[in-house]
Amino acid sequence: MKLSREERSWILYDCGNSAYSLAVTTALLPIVFGMFNNVNSSMDLGYFNSLASIIIAVLSPILGTLADYKDKKKRFFLFFALIGILSTLSLAFVSPDSGQWQLLILFYVLSAIGFAGSNIFYDSFLVDVTNDDRMDKVSSRGFAYGYIASVIPFGISLALIFFMGMDKAIGYQIGFIMTALWWGLLTIPMVRDVQQRYYVEPEPRPVLNSFKRLAQTFKQIRNYKIVFVFLIAYFCYIDGVDTIIKMVVPYATAVLGADALDTFTLLGILLIIQIIAFPFAILYGNLAKKYSTRALIITGIITYIVSCVAAFLISSVWHIFILGALIGSAQGGIQALSRSYFAKIIPKENSNEFFGFYNIFGKFAAILGPFIMSITTTVTGNAKLSILSIIPLFVIGLLVFLTLPKEQKSSGEVIG
Repeated sequence: MKLSREERSWILYDCGNSAYSLAVTTALLPIVFGMFNNVNSSMDLGYFNSLASIIIAVLSPILGTLADYKDKKKRFFLFFALIGILSTLSLAFVSPDSGQWQLLILFYVLSAIGFAGSNIFYDSFLVDVTNDDRMDKVSSRGFAYGYIASVIPFGISLALIFFMGMDKAIGYQIGFIMTALWWGLLTIPMVRDVQQRYYVEPEPRPVLNSFKRLAQTFKQIRNYKIVFVFLIAYFCYIDGVDTIIKMVVPYATAVLGADALDTFTLLGILLIIQIIAFPFAILYGNLAKKYSTRALIITGIITYIVSCVAAFLISSVWHIFILGALIGSAQGGIQALSRSYFAKIIPKENSNEFFGFYNIFGKFAAILGPFIMSITTTVTGNAKLSILSIIPLFVIGLLVFLTLPKEQKSSGEVIG
């Protein structure tokens, strides 16, 4: 499939911000945070992750409604992208020796808000850069190239960290700088080439009217039956997906023991997941054209159920690498096709508003799963059982999703 200039520029932003998701959120920041002597536990970072998620979940529909007005979407996108990039860069200048972990967390929360906030508008631009027939492939390529491109700055950072010393902050700080520069550079094509094509015409008192439109949509969202049912299914299964992404390393450490998994091995596992996710995200996009988006999302959910069972059975480090490969095979595909499926069933002129709700379901879902795993481990005293406790999320999501109508394969349109 030959991509248009707008489609390529849209995909490049995914290549940029995916570096943040891998390097900062998942890998580097938790390690640096743990280097501060006056931090009680590196697990405290979870509280601040939840704080950022809650802030974005609350703001998402409001921002989305405002950005639906003509010529507003890109401004909001750029504002949040700059917050994310500059805050990520600032992380490099807070040394563990300073003891100022509060400043590190401030920059991190701001970077997380910038990352998530820009993604609301980035995702909604999908309806502007391509048509329904190409959405699955374009969305899949965004995730796919995002996964593989993020390996470049992260791989270089990992090499620097290894040679400079795994217990020294300088390598991680250079990693923050590389991530911010990579993210900023790949944002330029998006700003230059992508335009808002679907919008609501400007009107007097836009802020007040945005709240009225938001309230009206919230009341009437049940009338969008397919959208409403999908969001319920999405809330359940994406909760499971996000939980596994965030908890695979803590789970592996709890089950196998910290002695079996050193820092470099853990970072290597994350790298493997990214590399494997690349071809499979493209494969999901290609197969969706032949077998339907709905069928491939179902396949992804089932793969995650199998992954949970496999995780319960792990007993060595090599099993973690195999589990990472299994997770990577479905991770990009299910996220990409969920995004394109949703984009095809919503009113395009209100795409920001609807993606605001999409973001709410995703953000609040990200809080529930880790809590379920933690409480299961606390009650049973067995970390292995915690991975089985999230299988019901996938099963419920699958059962609800199966009630959605099938698509017309020729156009990708969802029919009832």
